[in-house]
Amino acid sequence: MTVNLTAQDEITIRTAAHGTVSLLAAAGISGSAHKVSTDAALALVAATGTVGHVVASAKGAKLKGKSTAELADQVFPAITESVRLLEAQDPAEAENFRTTIGVVIDAADRAHKGEPSPVMAEMIRKINEALNA
Repeated sequence: MTVNLTAQDEITIRTAAHGTVSLLAAAGISGSAHKVSTDAALALVAATGTVGHVVASAKGAKLKGKSTAELADQVFPAITESVRLLEAQDPAEAENFRTTIGVVIDAADRAHKGEPSPVMAEMIRKINEALNA
């Protein structure tokens, strides 16, 4: 099945994907935020399919804000909208997006030792909630 994404659709997907990396980095415990960000970004770069082609660049991603809350206000709706628009065109590609974000989360979570911090666990919960909204 062919996925026909508009330029705005691509920006939404990029905002969701790259924003997820940013939110996970913000939730990383002090000293590990850089490792969380690096590992999550590397996982995103490994994406394949239509999603992989779209997220290969952050061009046009709308990630502006002075706080994590402002960033989350942009990213969570973009995650939900990305799933919705991909599901409407190709359910397999929507699943690819969910899997890609899941791999990003797993990479970020493994970037530190031990159990995820309460902050990281809560951010992961919120990202998953947006994925399944």
